[in-house]
Amino acid sequence: MTTLVCNCNRTMPLDGAALARALGEPIEVHTALCRREAPAFQRAARAPESTLTVACTQERRLFLELAEATEGVPSPEERPIRFVNIRETGGWSRDAAQVTPKIAALLAAARLPEPDPVPTVRYHSQGRLLIIGPLEAAEALADRLGDVWDVTLLANGGAGRQTRTHPVLAGRLTGLTGWLGAFDVQWQEDNPIALDLCTRCNACITACPEGAIGLDYQVDLSRCRAHRDCVRVCEAPGAIDFQREPLAQRATFDAVLDLRPTPAFTQHALPQGYVHLPPTLDAEQRLQRLWGLRDLVGEFEKPKFFRYEQRLCAHGRNEQVGCRACIDVCSASAVRSDVEHDRIVVEPHLCVGCGACTTVCPSGALGYAYPDAAHQGRAIRTLLSAYRAAGGRDAVLLLHSQGAGQRLIEDWGRAARLDAAVQGPPARVIPWALWHTASVGLELWLSAIAYGASQVWVLLTDEEAPQYRTALQEQMAVAEAILQGLGYAGEHFRLLSARDARDLAALDAAARVPPAQGVATPATFATQRDKRATLELALEHLIAQAPAPVGAEIALPAAGAPLGTLQIDTAACTLCMACVGACPAGALQDNPTAPQLRFIEKNCVQCGLCVKTCPEHALQRQPRLWLDPQRREARVLHEQPPFHCIRCGKPFGTLKGVETMLARLSAHPMFQGAAVERLKMCGDCRVIDIHTSRDEVRITDL
Repeated sequence: MTTLVCNCNRTMPLDGAALARALGEPIEVHTALCRREAPAFQRAARAPESTLTVACTQERRLFLELAEATEGVPSPEERPIRFVNIRETGGWSRDAAQVTPKIAALLAAARLPEPDPVPTVRYHSQGRLLIIGPLEAAEALADRLGDVWDVTLLANGGAGRQTRTHPVLAGRLTGLTGWLGAFDVQWQEDNPIALDLCTRCNACITACPEGAIGLDYQVDLSRCRAHRDCVRVCEAPGAIDFQREPLAQRATFDAVLDLRPTPAFTQHALPQGYVHLPPTLDAEQRLQRLWGLRDLVGEFEKPKFFRYEQRLCAHGRNEQVGCRACIDVCSASAVRSDVEHDRIVVEPHLCVGCGACTTVCPSGALGYAYPDAAHQGRAIRTLLSAYRAAGGRDAVLLLHSQGAGQRLIEDWGRAARLDAAVQGPPARVIPWALWHTASVGLELWLSAIAYGASQVWVLLTDEEAPQYRTALQEQMAVAEAILQGLGYAGEHFRLLSARDARDLAALDAAARVPPAQGVATPATFATQRDKRATLELALEHLIAQAPAPVGAEIALPAAGAPLGTLQIDTAACTLCMACVGACPAGALQDNPTAPQLRFIEKNCVQCGLCVKTCPEHALQRQPRLWLDPQRREARVLHEQPPFHCIRCGKPFGTLKGVETMLARLSAHPMFQGAAVERLKMCGDCRVIDIHTSRDEVRITDL
């Protein structure tokens, strides 16, 4: 392994020897690696080592071009070059003299292998673009996009040109669904003028006494007074017919450019290929969106960010809906309910990879696939262990997005270099970029504390949908309740918010807080693919290291809690076992040898399916973390004596169940007199009694 660190113009108090000791390998420190010391990079790029890490992101493009132009350097596919930002993330902060452990952590994590590949989602765009909006504005944009796209216009008013350059549709939009390469557009033609027949001779406009026809060549029916002069002058083309029935139309397009003030989609994350360009948008935003639209012709693919295991899903059983957290949190409307098949359905073409659905999923049925939890856990463990090995204390793991979050971190560090009032990222704060901040939740946050972190912070920007903030707050409330209940002092979890550089002062102040109490001995377990398994490993270590638990159980907030028990009304429960069949996690179990309802608290995901399924309404959820080791074992929630067959004495059912059945059927005409006694018999004896009774009417007697 080769690591090149650039202390650009000696602007950082960098200790190369300390870094080498912490990482256990030589570290080359340079001051002008992208300029006069560039040959050192070329030599390292040609070296046979398997990994090359460069601690500079500013000149990433220059280094890649230099590697490509250097003979004997493997291609990026054969040996990728890892780039790490150590300057803005800490080297320029006011406490940069103590930043060596953080730099060691960032360099160690950068050398980890790439995430395992996952299946991809493909888009095929053939260049068919629909522009919806006023005709004049739509035609102007069509001219600018016509060199890339085959443009069709769906006009909703406005004045059009005399020259017919692009196909123009007219009507009322009734439906728009789909994604890049597969938009399904539905509209209704309910105007007397058919644009496909109209020659734009303008005779109808001149003839109309009310001025009800404009240059969009559509009749404003609210102004029309039925003179029908327009019909008379349009006799040859025959484009105007007031008797024409409304006609539903449908077509497919690869992309949609919507110029209307209100978008066709209401979700926060719009489908790929749909661009909303309202009149209120400023020039820079309009240019950015239009420029991006020009690149959407061709073949595209993205990772399939999620994996789904229906057997673990707590959404539904027997057409009863339990957990719907993933549906409620999805900002792209990519998740929908399929109660008929007791599952949810995720449309991968709509999924934007935020991972919020996997974070709120209590059972792990939805998991984040790229990168998966095992990779993220390995990175977190590497960061914290390298930080600790280099002498760091009270580490804060700061999770942020790779987009706006990364830019904000860099602006923060740059501001500390230029503004004496800004401290910059503290030495104990280790930034770690995620594809999306909502993709990591409770089990990995608690794992980070178990690995030795003092605190976990999540930086939110304007990228996140409002429901993401709510979901993360709920998860943090649960995580904090667990640590406080175990006796760990201080605030361990925090959401930080900043829009852009305007909020740097507030962000800088929010980061200057005292550390919280962590574990005495860091954990060494590896995070698992199974979410519940990782959560249990983290809890087991945190409980073992707990300073002073406040009781035998820890009450958890009802919102977002994936742990808890069940309260049962034993007077109402008949042990029908409907709840056992509904439980997706195997938390509720029966006993084949005795009328017992058993419960394994560790398995319960608090989905509520058992509560909704119970015909006697005898169950209620109770979110909590029970500290007794028995939470991993089956315990009896309720049991009753069995009812014995009055004929053969064999036990069947329960005493409570048979009594309830007798009470409910006592007035039924089929169960009067001697017939009611059959309800007290087992299945075999009931059949024997029916066929041997002299009071029964047989078909041979008719």
